Order: sequence, then C-alpha cells, then structure tokens
Amino acid sequence: MSRGLGDVYKRQKHSNVSIFIPHNGCPHMCSFCNQNKITGQAYQPTPFDVEQTLDKAASDLGERTKNAEIAFFGGSFTAIDRTYMLSLLDAAKKFRDKFCGIRISTRPDYIDKEILDILKSYGVTSIELGAQSMSDDVLLANDRGHSAEDVFKSSQLIKSYGISLGLQMMTGLYKSDIQKDLYTAETFVKINPDTVRIYPTVIMKDTKLAELYLNGEYIPYSLEKSVNLCSKLIELFEKNNIKIIRLGLHYSDSLVNNSYGDNYHPAFKELCENKLFYDKFIEKANEFSNPNEIKEVIVNSKSLSKFLGQRKSNVKKLNELGYDFSVCFDDTLQKYELYLK
Repeated sequence: MSRGLGDVYKRQKHSNVSIFIPHNGCPHMCSFCNQNKITGQAYQPTPFDVEQTLDKAASDLGERTKNAEIAFFGGSFTAIDRTYMLSLLDAAKKFRDKFCGIRISTRPDYIDKEILDILKSYGVTSIELGAQSMSDDVLLANDRGHSAEDVFKSSQLIKSYGISLGLQMMTGLYKSDIQKDLYTAETFVKINPDTVRIYPTVIMKDTKLAELYLNGEYIPYSLEKSVNLCSKLIELFEKNNIKIIRLGLHYSDSLVNNSYGDNYHPAFKELCENKLFYDKFIEKANEFSNPNEIKEVIVNSKSLSKFLGQRKSNVKKLNELGYDFSVCFDDTLQKYELYLK
C-alpha cells in the first residue's frame, strides 16, 4: 500500500468510495477553507493510489460496488492541472464497469462544454457544484471568486449533458443571515438539482474566517440557530423531491481539534430531524383546543427515533407542556409525516 493511502480512501456508509484531493485546483482561498485540517491530511493521491484504493474497495464491497460511486472530493476537480486530472480519471476508468458511476466536486466557474465533453467520455455520472450561497455579496465577502450567475449557467449546462447535478450550500457564512440562507435554498429549488449537501459553517483555525471571528467581526450562528434553520431546509428540499445526501460535516478529530465555536455537532442531521418533528407536533397540536385531547401520535415506524429525539428529548419537552400520548405507526406515511388524534 502506497504512502498516504489510508487517508485517501474513505468508505462512506452509503458505500461510495471517496478519494480526497485536499485544496487542489482551487484558484481562491475562501474565507472558511482549510482543507488540510478539515480532511486531516494533505497528501495528493497519485493514479497508483487511486487504482489501489478502488481495487481494495471493490474487494471489500463485493456486490455492493454495483450501487457505489467513485467520488473525487476535497478540491476543485476540474480546476486542477489538466494532465493530473486526466491521470486520475484514467485510473478510475479502469474500474468504471465495477461501480455505478464517477462523482466529482468542483467550482461553478470551472465548468464549460470542453470539460463536460471530457468528463462524459470518462463516464462521470454526477457533478457537485460548491455554490455555497446564491447571494453575490456573501460570495464576495467570503472570497469565493465566482458569482451566483455562474451557478445558474453551470447547473443548466451539466443538466443538458444528462449528468446528475448536486449543489452544495453553506449556512451562516460571513455576511450571511437566515433570510439569505433561505434564499439560497429556495433558489436551489428553482434550479432543481438531483441532490444537495448542506454544511453549517464551521470556523477552522488558520483561516480568514477565524481571524474575523477572533476580531469580533464575524459572529457565527449558535448550534441552536443552525438546527432551527436546517430543520426548515430539510422540509423544503424533501417537499420538492431533492435528495439531501449530507447535512453537517463528517466527524474527524482534526476538525474538532482545529475549529472554534460550538456550531459543529457529530449528530447534526439527527438534531435537525428531531427539531423538524417537534415543530410539526406543535403546529398540529395548535389545531386542538386542549392538550388532553391528543391521545396518539402517528408516524412511520422508521421515523420513531427522529420523533422521540435524542434521549427522548422531544417527548420530555412535550410532556412538560402537558401533552401525554402514545406513539402509533403507519408505514404508508412519508419519512417526515406526523398525525395527531
């Protein structure tokens, strides 16, 4: 096994094989970015690394490779040195018949017809754009180096090639606020990507954002504020049939040890889902004249833990408000549906 391969290869729970290329290809140092500390490594994978990684993954996953993608993440894939990019794609293409596709992550301003022709020829099936915000003032303040219009144009072009589109957004960026974050999400809905990732801003050390935070110029969202917002985003994207494939950053010791503030939580998505169910209960309970009228809460059985909350936090809070109920199941309900009777 070659040097650095243990850091290069990450098998996600959905069985994709992610190959990290930390901060490679990015023409800008965004205010929030310190890829080395987010991923915990700075090693740039070679084509040999990619082949060994995919060979091992194929062996480990067995039949599951048919439902797994090869994923190049961590940098701006289409902005890296062209020879290097092609060498990585050449390595990945050797395993293309074993996996269901190739996914890449890149910048909105590094997509054009020439690059899409290349990616299509190598069997790339999914492209995720790091849009982060759809407010130009927020993009400018965070040194993104692209505009919201770049996101619109690249998204349209990717979809015209029949390639699956993913959009990534960050909540709570410098100069952003709740309304601007909601605007970004609502604009994503208009673009209609296949998938989205939602990342609450985490302040990494040795970044411009860290300097702004330490100087008191940037006040991050609290964990509670982030959870309240992202619970609404879950419902918005679910309602519009846009799949959320990530909510919150993956856990790593490096991330926890090299960040400021309390906006990171290893179970962030679960907190947001708990909040979503709590709010739904309160909304529907307001239709009753008396808390004692509510005898049953009906949810999909797969959503039980989401409704109950961490350590039954939702139930405890509702009990304190005077609600006393039993939980029943109806598996015809959607994931986030809830009824009271």
